Amino acid sequence: MTSRRTFLHTTALSSAALTLSPNVLWSATRPAKDKLGVALVGLGYYSTDLLAPALQKTKNCYLAGIVTGTPEKAEKWKKQYNIPDKNIYSYQTFDQIANNPDIDVIYVVLPPSMHEEYVVRAAKMGKHVWVEKPMAVTAKECQNMIDACAKNKVSLAVGYRLQHEPNTQEWMKGLRDGKIGKIQMVSCSAAYYDARTNHWKQKKEMGGGVMYDMGVYVLQGARLATGEEPIAVTAQQYTSRPDVYKNGLDETTMAQLIFPSGARAAVQTSYGMNMNYLNVTGSKGTLYVEPYSGYNGQKAVWSGNSNKIEHPYEVPSQQTMQMDDDAAAIMNKKPMIAPGEEGLRDIKIVEAIYAAAKSGKEVKIS
Repeated sequence: MTSRRTFLHTTALSSAALTLSPNVLWSATRPAKDKLGVALVGLGYYSTDLLAPALQKTKNCYLAGIVTGTPEKAEKWKKQYNIPDKNIYSYQTFDQIANNPDIDVIYVVLPPSMHEEYVVRAAKMGKHVWVEKPMAVTAKECQNMIDACAKNKVSLAVGYRLQHEPNTQEWMKGLRDGKIGKIQMVSCSAAYYDARTNHWKQKKEMGGGVMYDMGVYVLQGARLATGEEPIAVTAQQYTSRPDVYKNGLDETTMAQLIFPSGARAAVQTSYGMNMNYLNVTGSKGTLYVEPYSGYNGQKAVWSGNSNKIEHPYEVPSQQTMQMDDDAAAIMNKKPMIAPGEEGLRDIKIVEAIYAAAKSGKEVKIS
């Protein structure tokens, strides 16, 4: 898998020499549509089991095309979703999407090390871009992606599905409204036991490591709960499987964040154990959410109300809501709920956490 990705990553560059300025001009004057066509780039588990089924339920967008390096997958998806041949691309023909009016949005669902390249190339085509989390491996890459989309006048959104989830929005509103007073402490965990040993998540050069993957969820939990950006961090990392998680690759990461208001957060993420919750302590009470970042079943308990579990919204598919929200924002020329800048903020913190874990010292975050 890695060798194929490397080959495709290299050979695809040779097809990038298109004259793209007419497509960028077209992006600014494209006719209005009732539904936007989405092309999924990368047909791994997340695209296959979650995004493609979610796109069968969306109201504002639909699955218009795919990009894959596996002919067998292309044939299977063609039959399953009735995708026209002209909307099926390989990594070598990726840039030809520029000439396809059926495709309005390119959704990059590749290993994080490949995000910057494919987002920038999509932006140069004049296509709107959605990218899975983590946004990229470095803050510099994130900024390059933001700049490319701004320069080419296309929208950029990060796949932070929880920000579109109504139960999450409900507890966020409760915290902003002062339901538990001033936020003092946040504890957030997002972890699962990953038995794999040869996935991109176990490959440092592909953007692997738990802090990039599950770690952005706990950073989101701390940031969304406090409504602030951290100014300093300390961190610790370890592994119980050094034969798998080696050369600085983290299996488990714990970090302590300091916020401008004085609020603190303790976050934990791991590929070596199962945990998933958000606990927020305020001056007047507490909020406990479990599971915090699951695909469904999120429940919140506010202090003084322990006998009543709040789960006001049933959500058949978070991914459907996410893509419908983002498509509506594009069509109505509204801001994205989770724009590129949101992904950049998290990666800046991730970089600080890695630096803090390596040095054993507190690291300031600008």
